[in-house]
Amino acid sequence: MALTKKQKEVLDYITEYVRENDYSPTQKEIQEFFGFKSLGSVQDYIKYLTNGGHLLNDSHSVRGLMPSTVQQNTEEIPLLGSIAAGIPIEAIENSDKISVPMHMLGKGQYYALKVKGESMIEDGILSGDIAIIKHQTQAENGQIVVAVVENETTLKHYFKKTKQIELHPGNKTMKPIIIKDKECEIRGIMVGLIRTY
Repeated sequence: MALTKKQKEVLDYITEYVRENDYSPTQKEIQEFFGFKSLGSVQDYIKYLTNGGHLLNDSHSVRGLMPSTVQQNTEEIPLLGSIAAGIPIEAIENSDKISVPMHMLGKGQYYALKVKGESMIEDGILSGDIAIIKHQTQAENGQIVVAVVENETTLKHYFKKTKQIELHPGNKTMKPIIIKDKECEIRGIMVGLIRTY
């Protein structure tokens, strides 16, 4: 069912509210946000959106509204190809999408990369896993980062020393990558992992 402009605004408001708070707005909050004269107007919108399959409504709960797109509690983020957990390889840029559980995501931009190689196996990161990355250019010591070194991308533990950066693997058989500060560009930190069996 096609939505009117106002119906879409109500649905967008509920969707955004759920995304930010992990629970839905009350009918009173919707009424106040849009300046509706009565709760009856809110209930009309909810009924239309529910009948149209855009909204799920648990009538036993004051905060029982759930956009059907958020029902699975997932969000789509870009899957930007592969990243080496081993010898750095070019991360292949493409624009596939992958659905990720909402609890892995907070505020900010996120993307996913497919892990290749064995260098992070002691951290439980295996070849074929999907690493969920929060895009940022700073990192704290010990965090697992996506680092670009000499135009190649790798997944490693980040350590900033006085005069250098050390990128440590999670595999005792491999040596850390030691570089000057300027030679390392942080592209994000790992916040989660998805594995299919």
